[in-house]
Amino acid sequence: MQIDDLPPLRDVILKYNLEAKKSLGQNFLHDLNLTSKIALLSGSIENSTILEIGAGPGALTRGLLASGAKKVIALERDERCIPALMDIADYYDGKLEILERDALKFDLNEIKDLGSLKIISNLPYNIGTELLVKWLTPIIWPPKWEDMTLMFQKEVAERIVAIPGTKAYGRLSVLAQWRCNANIRMTVSPDAFRPKPKVQSAVVSVKALNTPKFYAKQIILERLVKAGFGQRRKMIRSSLKSIDLNMNSFLENVGLKPTLRAENLTVSDWCKLAEQIEKNKYLI
Repeated sequence: MQIDDLPPLRDVILKYNLEAKKSLGQNFLHDLNLTSKIALLSGSIENSTILEIGAGPGALTRGLLASGAKKVIALERDERCIPALMDIADYYDGKLEILERDALKFDLNEIKDLGSLKIISNLPYNIGTELLVKWLTPIIWPPKWEDMTLMFQKEVAERIVAIPGTKAYGRLSVLAQWRCNANIRMTVSPDAFRPKPKVQSAVVSVKALNTPKFYAKQIILERLVKAGFGQRRKMIRSSLKSIDLNMNSFLENVGLKPTLRAENLTVSDWCKLAEQIEKNKYLI
């Protein structure tokens, strides 16, 4: 089933000689029906501006526009893909803005007065986690974005939604679940990509909450979980020693045993610890 009258993705890739580059973390989606399903996972997009990272030859871009997105802003740093995206812009007159930019250097505040902002992307594997952390830790909360629908390697997706006490639970889990609701919406076979990756992928929905689930000063919480999970095999009295020599007393004050490991602390525990440190000293 065709979603629009533009050429099939395989023809576009051949026309513009778009061989995926491993150095850019590229694995191009080629199933347009799948991209339409991904486009609608966050609900109605007719009144939303969509930011797409790593648009490539435009499979998801077309899925978003064919599904009724008010506007799509496509970031793509690979100049080879720009002509293919321009063809889509011509077809969907006025609804696609193409920015030849590095997503890691792009400030969401550059997007002005366009109403509800959703981030929907098949993220490049090599920068997906770094981008997510950046979007989860803006200075001002609620963030610029309303919700995100993002494709990662399945292993990364599982880390985002992991619960305490599991192997996948870590820094990413705490930062995502502190002030968002996150869940895996679908898994995607390697067969949906060209070239085929060696791993499965998964689409994660991340919905920003107006206020965090628990109070914590962001800079303190970030540093705590980074230190704690940076040495996750150690007991927290050891892994957090680099932050403060009196960490044992902080832990005891919030009812946490120093012999626990980082993966044993819930999001609430991490926030209580951050609050305790803030009360006793300013941590930078």
